[in-house]
Amino acid sequence: MTADGEWAVVQQGLDDQSGMARRYHWHSASVRDFVSEPHTGIVGENQGTIMNLVDADSKPAQTAMLDIAREHPDKTLNAARHLLMPAHHEVRPANVDLKRLGAILAVAYERDLHNFAELLLLEKLGPRTLQSLALVAEVVHGAPIRFSDPARFSFAHGGKDRHPFPVPLKTYDESLNFLRTALDRAKLGDVRSGSGRDLVGDREKLDGFRRLERFVRAVEMQFEPGANFDAVIAHENRISRSLNGRSVFDDEPRQRKLRPRSNDHTRQGSLF
Repeated sequence: MTADGEWAVVQQGLDDQSGMARRYHWHSASVRDFVSEPHTGIVGENQGTIMNLVDADSKPAQTAMLDIAREHPDKTLNAARHLLMPAHHEVRPANVDLKRLGAILAVAYERDLHNFAELLLLEKLGPRTLQSLALVAEVVHGAPIRFSDPARFSFAHGGKDRHPFPVPLKTYDESLNFLRTALDRAKLGDVRSGSGRDLVGDREKLDGFRRLERFVRAVEMQFEPGANFDAVIAHENRISRSLNGRSVFDDEPRQRKLRPRSNDHTRQGSLF
């Protein structure tokens, strides 16, 4: 520290195993906010990506940590007990409630169930989009107890690392379009009505979305659906190209002529 109040700090973090150090430089002339980009420099041998909670882009993480700190410790500890995840990255049959997944697939691919689900939504949807929307509907409207196997929801839109399959961009876009249209119609209904009473038809999509979740749950309760895990993965990989399946391992966007979406809801009993 200087006589006129200027100061500098060099902090050091040491890796006990390698003996390598990283030094964090702070200089009063450049510090404007101690929790947002305070460092003049971070010096050390490059060890790959590091966690920097005072990066300008880390504001959401800082806010979340403060929110947790304000919670009663008992609530935080109780929530933490449910965060145990398996020590592997890929999705395995044991990670998924196959009965619940089977109900989703039955509603999407069984002709009669699919037709009824379409009637609930008042929308013409292909089976793959219906599968995704049914899983999203459960996240939006389902009870917390239904989230005991979070890996199941990866069957909505896949994973960027191909687990359990590449992201089907075509289905992804159709799902977003459905939800965006539903929300826009609902907002428009509120504006038109003035008093908050919805006009007939303005919430049809959102109401159908809620009814879809209830319908899938009823199928699960009344029938004995059970997904064939390996068959589901094989099926998704087989149709991936037609849905513009993508992952981070693809070097460049695939240039292909996509087949038009089929309205053929052929029974595919091997999936469930």
